[in-house]
Amino acid sequence: MGMDDTAVEQSAGSPSWARVDAPGDPEERRRAALVQSLPSASDDTPVLAELHQDARRRIELRGRRFPRPEVTRIITVANQKGGVGKTTTTVNLAAALAQSGLTVLVVDSDPQGNASTALGVEHRAGTPSIYEVLVDSTPLHGAVQQSPDVPGLFCVPATIDLSGAEIELVSMVARETRLRHALEQYMTWRSEHGLERIDYVLVDCPPSLGLLTVNAFAAGREVFIPIQCEYYALEGLSQLLKTIELIQAHLNPGLHVSTILLTMYDGRTNLAQQVADEVRTHFPDTTLRTTVPRSVRISEAPSYGQTVMTYDPGSSGALAYLEAARELAERGARRAGGAIDGGATDRMASGRMNGASTHDGRPPMHSEGNRPSTMETWRTAGKEEQ
Repeated sequence: MGMDDTAVEQSAGSPSWARVDAPGDPEERRRAALVQSLPSASDDTPVLAELHQDARRRIELRGRRFPRPEVTRIITVANQKGGVGKTTTTVNLAAALAQSGLTVLVVDSDPQGNASTALGVEHRAGTPSIYEVLVDSTPLHGAVQQSPDVPGLFCVPATIDLSGAEIELVSMVARETRLRHALEQYMTWRSEHGLERIDYVLVDCPPSLGLLTVNAFAAGREVFIPIQCEYYALEGLSQLLKTIELIQAHLNPGLHVSTILLTMYDGRTNLAQQVADEVRTHFPDTTLRTTVPRSVRISEAPSYGQTVMTYDPGSSGALAYLEAARELAERGARRAGGAIDGGATDRMASGRMNGASTHDGRPPMHSEGNRPSTMETWRTAGKEEQ
């Protein structure tokens, strides 16, 4: 099966939380009528089902403006496992939010600078960047660049100098909170100069749990975790959650895991379905219903210095990220400024989860032989901590 049918059925049904405009809005009625006119699709016709999903997304999402949060949402996109789609998710969500009427700032905290490349901003050596902000205390506004492709989308680039920043930060005062202070000063600077408030700050982290990532956690209010739909992507999640718990205890009590996004999803494989089922079973309120499929267009876009949102806005990958951005924005609006159950992250980090079966009745996934699943490992770790 080439799609997430559950998500399609729920989205096609236009749940109440997904409504931005008034139910009596003529535009909403027109969109609903167009969706209802689409031919039905079933598991027996996976190609038609994918076409149905893409058509529905085009109808529901094109030209829609997403709600503004009451306060700036600072979201750290993190997962120390490499290759799970952190940078891809950061830049495409940022572009989708900006295309939908919001003002977005991306902070590239990864020395590889891939987010800067995808957003088409200059990041050669010598360019004012996040390195100067963290190490030299340069004001953030001196490093912010406008993305050339998407109005309302800004980026603080990363240069090769950032690769040595963690060593230089070790001996500095307040080394863990330098990004937080820089962002606070930047928000004040924008207000003093009469500039529009930033709606979203997305911080792209390197695939590690070093000082750059700690700075991002200390600055953020929410953690967004992309998870690749493969077994190894789950392996390091327990350590990430424990790190977040330490940050909560010592640096940022308000930090919480607000969102999990399943990436590189291939519904034709049992493994992808099992990983998705396990994540949704144990993080039901945190995991977005939207899944991002494997897509050649998503992979091609950075080579043209673009996000997939501008490179091929009608592709399945672009539409998936647009729908994920809609979920992210509307969940934030529904939570009235970002307030959520503060105990959720604590429960996740401590591993106190029961042994529920997956949504389709299967027991939790196991790897080769009798090796316990990652979820079972979390539960065991939680008992040992207690």
